[in-house]
Amino acid sequence: MPPDASSSFPHSGFARQVGFVLLPGFSLLAQACALEPLHVANRLSGARLYTSMTFGMDTREVRSAAELTLTPEGAVGGDIGALDLLFVCAPSQTTHTPAGLLDWLKRLAGRGIVLGGIAGGTEVLARAGVLDGYRVTLPWQNAETFARNHPTVRVTNQLFEIDRDRLTCGGGTAAMDMMMTLIGQQHGQRLAERISEHFVCERIRMGDEPQHAPLRSRLGHAPQSLLDAVTLMESNIEEPLTTHELSEHLGISRRQLERLFKKYLQAVPSRYYLGLRLQQARKLLRETDQAVGDIALQTGFSSGAHFSTAYRNHFGMTPREERML
Repeated sequence: MPPDASSSFPHSGFARQVGFVLLPGFSLLAQACALEPLHVANRLSGARLYTSMTFGMDTREVRSAAELTLTPEGAVGGDIGALDLLFVCAPSQTTHTPAGLLDWLKRLAGRGIVLGGIAGGTEVLARAGVLDGYRVTLPWQNAETFARNHPTVRVTNQLFEIDRDRLTCGGGTAAMDMMMTLIGQQHGQRLAERISEHFVCERIRMGDEPQHAPLRSRLGHAPQSLLDAVTLMESNIEEPLTTHELSEHLGISRRQLERLFKKYLQAVPSRYYLGLRLQQARKLLRETDQAVGDIALQTGFSSGAHFSTAYRNHFGMTPREERML
């Protein structure tokens, strides 16, 4: 689970005020996925838990990526009232950031305002210098360049990150999972679950789940033989192939295959393969009611004991403990 942000998110007994900075080209979907859970929380709880406000560089209409417009209620640098949390909603590819916005974000950080980035909003916060030392995420397409440009920020490929007083996500529906997780931390898991049910979500995805980037993007300029090896692994989870069998299928030597995995994935093939199987097992544990023993068999483990040991060594908890989260 992501670290509990409740202690970093001040609460005086009044409604928490959440702001959204809208930059041209922002995603309406991602912004709505962050905003709607707050209003549904109010309705389902029968209390005014959250209020919201939108900001622009000025109060003129802001055009979204879908070419629809929203009119901000306030302007960057102006009165923020009793704001608790501010999200920056920006397009995934964010090239220019107004200096006035960067200065404002620095001032808000100095005042203890919790800051968040949705999609390209993470890049904006990094440019403002308010993410140093924090664990963050952003759209997977931009992660490599972001990490190179901001070496003091800890980049992950997860759906969302809640690290102390900073919240970031890759955009899209990940924003909804992030907000429902935050609401659960602040007002109880049952309310978060009711919100999820309201939106007909199968479940609230956890922040430690990875964004699903295409294989070619994940491995960059890796040789085709390595891409083929990983594809074979992903296609043979229930009956895993040995390293020797993989190399035979690919028409290369076992040593060549091991060198490729070490160079591009920093792992031996068997260890990487085990990780894929355990990730699939975790997905089944979280998303289905199948018996643990059945999941063990579906992910290539011959015994429940072997499965439990491997799972605990990889994730720090047993499969049954995972089910209890």
